[in-house]
Amino acid sequence: MTDDDDVLAAFAEIARDLAMQPTEQAVLTRVVTLSVRYFDSCDFAGIMLLHRQQEMDTVAASDQRVRESDRHQARLGEGPCFDAALDSAPWRNRVYRSDDIVTETRWPSYMPWARELGFGCMMGFQLYRDEELFGALDMYSLRSRAFDDDTERKGWVLASHAAVALISARTGQQPHAALEPRQEIGQAIGMLIERYGLSEQEAFAMLRYASQDNNIKPQTAAASFVRTGVLPGESPEPR
Repeated sequence: MTDDDDVLAAFAEIARDLAMQPTEQAVLTRVVTLSVRYFDSCDFAGIMLLHRQQEMDTVAASDQRVRESDRHQARLGEGPCFDAALDSAPWRNRVYRSDDIVTETRWPSYMPWARELGFGCMMGFQLYRDEELFGALDMYSLRSRAFDDDTERKGWVLASHAAVALISARTGQQPHAALEPRQEIGQAIGMLIERYGLSEQEAFAMLRYASQDNNIKPQTAAASFVRTGVLPGESPEPR
């Protein structure tokens, strides 16, 4: 993924792909597959779920090493993905990224295990958080410094699409009936994150406010933004 058009096309395809998944588990599995497919620097990916009772589940993983990593982070109560899942203010810490596992000084109890598993760097993105359940998307590379700021931003776009698809799946919406609204909302959220450096929550709030201020549905506001690049009620930027 190089230029802006290719990026938007790729994430539009991701939004369609995730919206077609029939169950929550299918969404989770597909997110992991797409993480490895669309990010050349991502060797492994997984999704960790934490329950308030401190139980941990790796609900999707591309490699057994991801499951081992999640197990160590949950056992030790620290790590980039563990912290991303539990972060109560993800808009302040948009991603937990370790560029070099060998020299990393944070998470001192977990990092020796990460080195033993052969990881070079890793990132954790919060997927969702409610009263009882917390979720994070984990990305790993075997090379140090394989992830940069651009990878991080695009990772958040993927996570935002995943969050929208998961919310729809968890609330029991039929995938085909909800396909177009979910695609449009997910694509709009991804574009807002990419343009303004927002968290998924902030981007969704921005979309919601635009719909409320203009007395239209969120999917209508999203479709307008995807089509024009301008939120309803905003003035176009001068050329």
